[in-house]
Amino acid sequence: MKKKRASAKLVYTLANLQSWQEVDPPIQLGVFGDPVEHSLSPQMQNAALKHFKIDAQYARFHILPNELGEALELIREREFLGLNLTIPHKIAALDSLDAAEDNVKRIGAVNVLKIGNRKLRGFNTDGRGFARAVREEFSVDLRDLRILVLGAGGAARAIALQCAKENCERLVIANGTFEKGQQLADSLRNFFAGPKVLGPVARLQAIPWEERAFQFQIANIDLIVNATPVGLNRGDPSPIPSRLIAPHVMVYDTIYTKGRTPLVSAAIEAGARAANGLSMLLHQGAFAFEIWFQREAPLEVMRKAIS
Repeated sequence: MKKKRASAKLVYTLANLQSWQEVDPPIQLGVFGDPVEHSLSPQMQNAALKHFKIDAQYARFHILPNELGEALELIREREFLGLNLTIPHKIAALDSLDAAEDNVKRIGAVNVLKIGNRKLRGFNTDGRGFARAVREEFSVDLRDLRILVLGAGGAARAIALQCAKENCERLVIANGTFEKGQQLADSLRNFFAGPKVLGPVARLQAIPWEERAFQFQIANIDLIVNATPVGLNRGDPSPIPSRLIAPHVMVYDTIYTKGRTPLVSAAIEAGARAANGLSMLLHQGAFAFEIWFQREAPLEVMRKAIS
């Protein structure tokens, strides 16, 4: 029987994995998320696969939180090569890993799986992708910046750890649940024991998600990073209103959507420089490709596919 030809534009589900039908080229890579329809990873990764004439496809899989365990077992059986994980699976997937790089253990979140011999090995490329994206967008390195990270989930953890590893000037974590933000800050305290002194403000701290706290911090911050899902859904407000954003601040929103995210719009309205998460998607995806195939990713090919 002739194999069906698949379109990477399709969105697959757990039910599809349960009654998997081979297609040509075979789908051996993908992204699990909820939601996932917006993901540009298939365009980017399929362009890279085509560039190297690799006989495989990458597709989207809409997997609900309660389906993740079974879906990961099924991709072992189907002998996939690899997988990306996005909201809300980056933390929950840790329980299914057979092995994980130190980064994953330290962050407590995984966004890349490499699959071989039915074993799932976990990696996290979000932090490195973020660092490259900031350099590309603003021509500055993390070590030179005072940074406010919004959120304390999977992406926020990876970004905060990267900022700490690169010895940023200052790191502030803001989260809706203050205790969760405080836990993230506490886990990074050993990185900030060095001699840098910044006068009356602490080099590392967690703050409550309150207007007054934001107002004070923004006077002592160079870069605001949105690592929350706020802005993913139509009608979402900006996590920080434009009246609080100062023109000297750079704003990086890890969310990418068609048009501007609410935070990027608020930043531009305030006269600040801003970028969305497309560059981070590109660089974390390039690192993922290199993990799967042990060769340098065709960065410009991947960039063109999502631009």
